[in-house]
Amino acid sequence: MIIKTVNGKTPQIGEDCFIAENATIVGEVSMGDQCSIWFNAVVRGDVNYITMGNKVNVQDGAVIHGTYQKSATTIGNNVSIGHNALVHGCTIKDNVLIGMGSIIMDNCVVESNSIIAAGAVLTAGTHVPEGSVFAGMPAKKIKDISVELSSGEIDRIANNYVKYSGWFKED
Repeated sequence: MIIKTVNGKTPQIGEDCFIAENATIVGEVSMGDQCSIWFNAVVRGDVNYITMGNKVNVQDGAVIHGTYQKSATTIGNNVSIGHNALVHGCTIKDNVLIGMGSIIMDNCVVESNSIIAAGAVLTAGTHVPEGSVFAGMPAKKIKDISVELSSGEIDRIANNYVKYSGWFKED
């Protein structure tokens, strides 16, 4: 793993976290407890800060970054960021699933209890209301989230990634 200080700012990693051997975390990054940063994921707090709550998983190949002097990235609790997703200079609230290969651009806000579908592209400044499912390119609301989808996908994936990371911490 690469954990690197940039401009005097060192990543702060919470308790009971898993960082894969080839993950990269640099600069002004603050991470809560029970987070996991998976293989080939990059969390680059070099040009602006990145904050993550508890139980955030950043899956393989995902990139989290911001825009210099403009857009930081804030991620809440219980958030799953799917494989190869790009989360850039935006705000992701609690209990959110960011699907595989999706792109969340600067100044987007994804409110709590929402799902961004795989491959979706949220153009700059998009606001995702609480309890929504957004899909497409550019992404648009396709439906309200159901209780089944919220607990069956958002909670299940976040909880599974805490479990998966435990497998790697045992070695």
